[in-house]
Amino acid sequence: MDYPAVPADHQPYALLPALAQGVLAVLVLFSLVWLVSLKKRDVSLVDIFWGPGLALTAWVFALRGPLADRAALFSPLQWVYLGLVSLWGLRLALHIAARHQGEDYRYRQMREKAGPSFAWRSLFTVFWLQAALVGVICLPHLFIQLRPRPAAWVWTDYAALALFSIGFFFEAVGDWQLQRFRDDPANKGKVLRTGLWRYTRHPNYFGDATLWLGFAFGALASQGGWVGFFSFALELFLLLKVSGVVLLEKTIGKRRPEYEDYVATTPAFFPWFPKRPADR
Repeated sequence: MDYPAVPADHQPYALLPALAQGVLAVLVLFSLVWLVSLKKRDVSLVDIFWGPGLALTAWVFALRGPLADRAALFSPLQWVYLGLVSLWGLRLALHIAARHQGEDYRYRQMREKAGPSFAWRSLFTVFWLQAALVGVICLPHLFIQLRPRPAAWVWTDYAALALFSIGFFFEAVGDWQLQRFRDDPANKGKVLRTGLWRYTRHPNYFGDATLWLGFAFGALASQGGWVGFFSFALELFLLLKVSGVVLLEKTIGKRRPEYEDYVATTPAFFPWFPKRPADR
């Protein structure tokens, strides 16, 4: 893959200082949210800022590099990737804020277990931990914004756009379908098994992972951008084993008796046709 020549008066951007500035920006943002959470006794506020935190980090990378350097060309492709991560972050924040109804039970359990020390513990184990994760997961954008890459579209950019579109569709439509289902009082205690939820128990998580796989492909066109796949691997691990599928399904079966049958017939993550009774 051919990379553009670096102008004579331009020094290659240092990745580690840019990464440090991105993480610092998110640390400041999440620390401010932490202060608000102390007053409201609601650690769940951090979830609203997860998407904007990643978008903010990508913008810091861009401002650290070509946007602040007159000797460098900030290509339209870099604007495209900034726009995509900003769109994703804004939609996710608005969705979580709209359905927010107080502190999540998982954080309440942490609060009860930690006692009076939870206020300070939450700063390190929730807010700053998530800030650090933001820095790692946003690595694809570090390479997209700061490493030489072809100015024209290459196959990895088309793959990135396709994966982002598929992922954004699954995440946004899945969230919308679930919200409509929950808004109907007749569905209380029931399980959504139509729309995208017919083919996967977690279309929103699948969508989130898919669009970040798209960003990893986008970084692949940059020098050293293969590192972005480590970020995708971390995102996938968190969604499957830590804060996503496993954690959500740990207690949902007790609250919704139909969920056991839903688990037996519907894929947990990757979409596929549901099993028929004879297949079970």
